[in-house]
Amino acid sequence: MDISSNCKQSNMCGFHLNSITGKCVLLATIVLFIRASFLPSYSSFNWTERNSLIFIHNRSFSIEHEFGIRKDKFLEVPQIVWGLNNQKIAFARACLTARMLNRTLLMPSLSASLFYKEVALLEPISFDKVFQFEKFNALCRGFVRLGQYSDLTNRTGVYELLKGSGRRWTVERDLDQLRQHSKDPIDEHEVIRIVGKNPFLWHDHWPIKDYAKVFECLFLVEDYLQEAEKVISKIREIGTKEASKNEFANNGINSQQPVPYAAVHMRIEIDWMIHCKKLEQRSNITQICSSKEEIMERVGNIVGLKPPMVVYLAVADSLLNDSSILSGWKRGLLPFEKKMLGVDRIYKKYPYLIQSAIDYEVCLRADVFVGNSFSTFSSLIALERTQKMLRMGVTSSCGMDTRWPSYAYNILGESNSPQKWMTNMSASSLRAISYGTNEISC
Repeated sequence: MDISSNCKQSNMCGFHLNSITGKCVLLATIVLFIRASFLPSYSSFNWTERNSLIFIHNRSFSIEHEFGIRKDKFLEVPQIVWGLNNQKIAFARACLTARMLNRTLLMPSLSASLFYKEVALLEPISFDKVFQFEKFNALCRGFVRLGQYSDLTNRTGVYELLKGSGRRWTVERDLDQLRQHSKDPIDEHEVIRIVGKNPFLWHDHWPIKDYAKVFECLFLVEDYLQEAEKVISKIREIGTKEASKNEFANNGINSQQPVPYAAVHMRIEIDWMIHCKKLEQRSNITQICSSKEEIMERVGNIVGLKPPMVVYLAVADSLLNDSSILSGWKRGLLPFEKKMLGVDRIYKKYPYLIQSAIDYEVCLRADVFVGNSFSTFSSLIALERTQKMLRMGVTSSCGMDTRWPSYAYNILGESNSPQKWMTNMSASSLRAISYGTNEISC
């Protein structure tokens, strides 16, 4: 179509395209058209930086629900308890429950100490003393939302929702209960308070991708991130010193890049070994428990671990004085735990929850991570590392060298090495993460 001829027929075109003014107007029109057509596609992306890598977080899910999470209706849940990994899962489940009810989750209380039965000994700690509150809401905007008790107007009474329990309380009944409580007259209450079981024990109604979205929004407060940085810096410092020695002069390490390190989550405590042996008997699965000798041998067979490689051992405090976990490793692998690394004083300043959170960050940022696929701690780390690889366009780490690889030492892989591990992001629930599995993606 001839634009200039159309302009001649219109009384609104008081100029010719051959004139300078006409050309400028035409150019401006084209620019506005291109901007209107393509710019919105960029608005659904949120740029964040973590671990010296820049990732693109596709936040398109936020647009659909941007105005869906109500700020004047709230959900209150019981204190979240047990270990760090259990508390993160319980928190995410509480968030997704609030999302289903279209409510803001009142900032829950976590537990700083680790007690499974002595509830009176639990040390409550506010969520925002561990994780960044504002950053969580910013990253999860439109998907889930946290609120504070100061947000309440107390215009209506609190409605208490008692979670069912026992074998007769099925997944279907639980889901139906939530649906009923999302309608009036119950929904008219400003606050719905769930009483009963710890959220970790609630029925699971959400796919693993929804949990992953919540986990992506969790960042430790700056003080604890800095403590983790100190531990990582110490690990890399030792690696740099070892790499400078003549015997490793030709190992191919780039002096301009941070010296890589591996992290191994060793589950060999007595209570764990008792638990996993019973689990093997009940489930008729043999690939759950691993001795320290088996772990050392399999880690030593991982292709690509170039010596000297510092291996950080994430172990329970009861094993810090067990020198046997530091001997027997393949030549060139340099095992260190907190005490030998000289950072145990950092951990001793804090309660159990914070110690675990620092260790989690150190393992998460490792160049190579090796854990147990029946450990929730290891499984959550593998999940986050899988997310990192997916953002970089890596859909499978099987049979190929990739950055951020994870391995499960309890499952035998090629050449007597641990099996490569990527989380199945298409799973319909978080069961494999919560309770363990020997069916990993690779």
